Amino acid sequence: MVDQKFVLRAPSNLSPAGAVPLLCAGITTYSAMHHWKVGKGEKVGVVGLGGLRRLAAKLAHGRRAHVAVFTSSPKKKEDALRLGAQEVVVSSDANEMTRRAGSFEFILDSVFADHDLNAFINLLRRDGNLTLLGASPRPLAVSAFSLIMGRRSLSGSPIGGIAETQEMLDFCGKHNTTADVEVIPIQKVSEAYERMRRSDVKYRFSIDMASLKSE
Repeated sequence: MVDQKFVLRAPSNLSPAGAVPLLCAGITTYSAMHHWKVGKGEKVGVVGLGGLRRLAAKLAHGRRAHVAVFTSSPKKKEDALRLGAQEVVVSSDANEMTRRAGSFEFILDSVFADHDLNAFINLLRRDGNLTLLGASPRPLAVSAFSLIMGRRSLSGSPIGGIAETQEMLDFCGKHNTTADVEVIPIQKVSEAYERMRRSDVKYRFSIDMASLKSE
């Protein structure tokens, strides 16, 4: 039995395997964009192209924002464009970063490693916001001057609640948005875990629970 307060309705046009990650990565990125009212025509940056960021790019595209993905690897450009980005910025290229200074309304950063936040704060327009979804293992240095002069803000965001999760699912149903997954049988969980450690997955594993019947 499940309390009806915690039951969600998945749109019928979404594949179950691709919809499952929406209940974690999907709602986490959606909640931040919903709170900051990301909308049509706004310039939105997504830092990196790892787990949450792939869905962030798709959801921002669905909100009709202009999406830019920041990556340290030029090899990921084609993948970022496929996910809905209009532009890809190599974050290690100082010239590319400088050209975009003061041009973003919103930047979503879910990097879990130590990195330079100030490089992205400087890309924000006046009243722009940088939201953190990733927790660095060490405190991150932030230049107060960069925040003060542009009246910019730095914030964090957790996962959303049940009502917002349903809203996110309905949004994804409307825009036919799901996560990119590889479906595996339960018997390959150990193999999948080792592949995950090697970053050898595009981009999430979904386990076919019907494979339990063959056990």
